[in-house]
Amino acid sequence: MTLTGKIALVTGGTRGIGRAIVERLTSEGAQVYFTYRARTDAASDVAERTGATPIQADQSSLAAVDAMFAPLPGRLDILVNNAAANGHLPLADLTGESFDRMMTVNTKVPLLAIQRAAPLMPRGGRVINLSTLNTAVPAPGLTLYCATKAALEQITAVLARELGPHGITVNTVSPGATDTDLLRTTNPPDALPRTAALTALQRLGNPSDIASVVAFLCTEDAGWLTGQNLRATGGLLI
Repeated sequence: MTLTGKIALVTGGTRGIGRAIVERLTSEGAQVYFTYRARTDAASDVAERTGATPIQADQSSLAAVDAMFAPLPGRLDILVNNAAANGHLPLADLTGESFDRMMTVNTKVPLLAIQRAAPLMPRGGRVINLSTLNTAVPAPGLTLYCATKAALEQITAVLARELGPHGITVNTVSPGATDTDLLRTTNPPDALPRTAALTALQRLGNPSDIASVVAFLCTEDAGWLTGQNLRATGGLLI
């Protein structure tokens, strides 16, 4: 597997799965640009360790699209829409503002990023959208998160048809329970071993597990896969 000579843009690349994707794509030879919202120190650390280029862009604003594409060299081979908002919000606490914010971060900006990326992509271009197992296994309090990610999955399906004639593939990767700081801070400690026991592989996922799936989709060997939702869950959902 090699991505030498490829130019990639990864949104949300300072921690967890996003950081692992940046690390993996750079290790495979890609020239990677990644976005971050506010953690300048973390972005600098990723840049120093990987050689990737950080771009500050807050996806709660549509101005993020201009910001993330401005530094690119006029060509893009790989777009990974990873950045997302995923707060737990029960029905009683939903507001129009919370809906608009999560839809903008999780759906609107990723869609507009694909729109901006497609004309820059040669044949063999790759778009990978990160979703979640929760669109298939919903949980209380995740109405907005699941709804916005389900919309992104449908965007994947439609744009796979639309961009296919241009030689561009569009796929979704839906992680299951992945061992990140976010997972540990939003779940009680006893939930993690119970979840691991429910997977076929008897463990939580690691960010590198998801990054490996994303990296594969970026290669020539994945050129016959498009419009798919790869549920990278370790067998939590079969």
